[in-house]
Amino acid sequence: MAVFQLQQQWVDLISALFREEFLDSQFTQLQQLQDESNPDFVVEVVTLFFEDSERLLNDLCSTLHQRVVDFKKADAHVHQLKGSSASIGAQRVKNVCVSFRNCCEEGNLEGCLACLQQVKHEYTLLKSKLEALFALEQQIVAAGGSLPTM
Repeated sequence: MAVFQLQQQWVDLISALFREEFLDSQFTQLQQLQDESNPDFVVEVVTLFFEDSERLLNDLCSTLHQRVVDFKKADAHVHQLKGSSASIGAQRVKNVCVSFRNCCEEGNLEGCLACLQQVKHEYTLLKSKLEALFALEQQIVAAGGSLPTM
């Protein structure tokens, strides 16, 4: 496939991620920190986010499925997930975390469990879309092209 076509696919995909509010301006700021001296910066930061998020989601599952739920502990995990989501511009994940924290503060187990499913869903969608974006970036570079600027 021609470099131009790959670049157009990349523009379409990144535009959709912003339009559908998977990402916000924080992701753009992250991209602006990437340069020739650190060409994999965004991938590295997002990969750390994925690792951290999976650990936090597992911790949340475990915390919410105890016989006696520690809502303060759950809230601490959600707070961490919200912060790391915000730091990479994962807007939809961050937004679910806001509702999730409210449920934790209210001691609402049903609400927490519903939010857990929703945050897992948003996280999984985001992860697959960003992995597709990064794969496309690798194809563009391998074909001798450069990433378009947004």
